[in-house]
Amino acid sequence: MSKVKTALVIGGGIAGPVTALALAKAGIQATVYEAHGEPADGVGAMLSLAPNGLSALQIIGADKVAQAVGHPVPGVVMADGGGNQVAEFGGFPGLPPTHAMARADLFRALADHATARGVPIHYGKRLVAADDTGDAVTATFSDGSTATADVLIGADGIRSTVRGLIDPTAPGPEYGGVLSFGGYAVGSDVRAEPGTMYFAFGRTFIGYWRLPDGRICWFAGLPRTTPLSSAEVGRRPAAEWLAELRDLYAGHVPGEKLLAGTDPRDLMIVGPMERMPSVPTWHRGRMVLVGDSAHAPSSSSGQGASQAIESAVELARCLRDLPTPEAAFTAYEHLRRDRVEMIGGDAAAKNKAKAGQAGERPVMPTPEQMFGPVHRHRISWDEHVIAVDDSVPAPQR
Repeated sequence: MSKVKTALVIGGGIAGPVTALALAKAGIQATVYEAHGEPADGVGAMLSLAPNGLSALQIIGADKVAQAVGHPVPGVVMADGGGNQVAEFGGFPGLPPTHAMARADLFRALADHATARGVPIHYGKRLVAADDTGDAVTATFSDGSTATADVLIGADGIRSTVRGLIDPTAPGPEYGGVLSFGGYAVGSDVRAEPGTMYFAFGRTFIGYWRLPDGRICWFAGLPRTTPLSSAEVGRRPAAEWLAELRDLYAGHVPGEKLLAGTDPRDLMIVGPMERMPSVPTWHRGRMVLVGDSAHAPSSSSGQGASQAIESAVELARCLRDLPTPEAAFTAYEHLRRDRVEMIGGDAAAKNKAKAGQAGERPVMPTPEQMFGPVHRHRISWDEHVIAVDDSVPAPQR
């Protein structure tokens, strides 16, 4: 039985509230501290939750609230830039459909659900330091306030402060060679069946699906060798970015029509596509990483949110069953590292295709190869976690 009774969770996005909910189910009291002033402050664009992510949310009773803010897209169609279909997938029987949603909506839904379940969430709390005494860990925030608990969990995203506190030499995000954009097309005459996500490769890449109101939501990449920060991308007028995208997608099916049907006011300027390379150290003492702070696979994977949710639930299970933070964190890393790094590596390969480095017509694996092992993954919450030998390194790729 774990001796951990309290936890500080740094980050109120996706992994933070899910971690707190999972810890509560495990009998551990958690408090969430978010740097921004509100649940969806400063976030945008869209994301998807795959069947494996929804399954993990079901364990903590949050699957329905996530599904309520999205809409199902079980089907996938792959095509080249000339409009030629190369693969189709209708979803696996017995699994829930993938759901697409606005990131901000999911943030708010999870935060509201956690609050309703009694999880305290404090906003405007930016972590600046942490002191691990061996018996507890104390967080210090930019406003001078402090908080102490048995463990501190870094759910603070791809630019994690906690990652740097655990290991000052830890790598930062890796640029994928693409600037990411999204938008809403109206009157484009592009055919898109409801419930189907389309991916069209060419000189670059565009994905799209039909919203319940008839608009088509799309996401696309603009290859760029030299990275720009999100702030730098955001300073350029939307009309200029849209014009550059239209030039790039001239002649692309259906990219040309989708971009022609998009008003600059409906352009979502996301910023550089990034992923986390392998993070050597996930935990130290009473501090540990979860979600994007440890393993952000880039949006190309379609698994960023789902993997963060899986890791949050597995971390809580390990803290529930093992007697010390070190034993729990070691078991958690062994359970998670190989899976998330496989998914991250696949996403890196997809980024090359989005950057126009993989040819006009990509070679498509079968639906089972693309989605099977990832979508069918299930966490056995009721199964007891067995300690691992911490002298044996966690699997790495």
